[in-house]
Amino acid sequence: MEKRVQIVACVIVDFITINAAWTVYFLFRVRSGVTGETVTPDFFAPMLVLYAYWAVLFGIAGLYRPLYAASRLDEFTLLLKTATVGCLILFFVIFADDAATHPGTATRTLMVVYWFVVLFFAGSGRAIVRGVQRRLLLSGVGTRRTLIVGSKSKSEELFERVQRYPALGYRVVGFVGLTHTRARGHHSGAPLLGGIDDLDTLVAREKVREILIALDSTDHDKLLGIISRCNGNNVGMKIIPDLYDIISGQARTNAIHGFPLIEISPQLMAPWEEFAKRLFDVCVSGLVLAVGLPLWVVIAVAIRLDTSGPIFYRQERVGKDGRHFEIVKFRSMRADAERQGARWASRKDPRVTRIGRILRQLHLDEVPQVLNVLKGEMSMIGPRPERPVFVEQLSKDIPLYSRRLKVRPGVTGWAQVSQRYDETIEDVRKKVQYDLFYIENMSLRLDFKIILYTVFHVILGKGR
Repeated sequence: MEKRVQIVACVIVDFITINAAWTVYFLFRVRSGVTGETVTPDFFAPMLVLYAYWAVLFGIAGLYRPLYAASRLDEFTLLLKTATVGCLILFFVIFADDAATHPGTATRTLMVVYWFVVLFFAGSGRAIVRGVQRRLLLSGVGTRRTLIVGSKSKSEELFERVQRYPALGYRVVGFVGLTHTRARGHHSGAPLLGGIDDLDTLVAREKVREILIALDSTDHDKLLGIISRCNGNNVGMKIIPDLYDIISGQARTNAIHGFPLIEISPQLMAPWEEFAKRLFDVCVSGLVLAVGLPLWVVIAVAIRLDTSGPIFYRQERVGKDGRHFEIVKFRSMRADAERQGARWASRKDPRVTRIGRILRQLHLDEVPQVLNVLKGEMSMIGPRPERPVFVEQLSKDIPLYSRRLKVRPGVTGWAQVSQRYDETIEDVRKKVQYDLFYIENMSLRLDFKIILYTVFHVILGKGR
């Protein structure tokens, strides 16, 4: 199944099973006569409220993430934890209400019954979805086009294991060697498509979704080059670790059907943190637009009176997964500032207007980007988005630069509060280190720290 199809299928099945669980629970509580319930409560309103409650909780817990080749036991364990936490929350809410209105209600017993019913129905629904998914994969439907990159012996060994377990969903379309070579037969009829230098071209041409890396211990120096060439593409990457790495505890692996694979660039934040981060983005950007509206009007008038030209500055930038979007800022430079081509701003840049200098010092020129945040193109916190021409150049000059494209770009970020503005390629290299640090350590705690630093910079007027 495609990711979107997987998610939609889970949402539909959960809608059916959660409402079915409520129906069974309602019949037990009201119609069975076991609980001694004498008043018939409303049926449909609580059903819809409970479904919305569980849908949000499942989303926060990560139960709507695409799960390729995942253990059904692992998914059920996550469902068990989520159902338990969800029922505990409901128990305390209902218990508080009952204590004030119906002190004799057998709340504990009823919540245990509801917990069991939800777990049974939701677990059965998920088992059906994963069972159908597995059968489709076994029949070749929904498999992901896959390249195996590495040495000949390791690649062939991995290919045999993948072929042995088609439910993994990998459809190997070819091999990529460690050196450039002409295409020829490689193993069991799968072609050798080229070398590492051809990797980014092959990914696009063959519409590859997954890359499996199989290197000998003597070839580890080539790993960085492989990752760099793949980072700009929306592909999953997994690598076979050395046995020594596993034994020494230097690598954390997932064993899938008996062989270990380390996922490169895994999910960077826990699902609940991703949800909270997006909720924070929407709330803060909406608040900034609403509360600051009078100030934004004043700024717009000041820009128009200071120089001729548009109030807003729009420019194409590169966002998450390489998607292009149009960034919006208050114009702080002359309208013809880039008539000679794109270049970085410099200290005391003569292109900056009088009002623009004040806006930059207080970071107020960045405010309209909250519109990009509301649209989901940006986040409040993240690496700054760059122009396509610079992304193309820097991806060639700086290893792992395109790794920044794995997350939403931000209005402010760790690099912005830690380093000066970019004036040279060396400045960019230093900032990339900070961006990569942020990406590898993404958390709500770090975002909160960056927000405090940003406020500190604004108060002291450290912008430029």
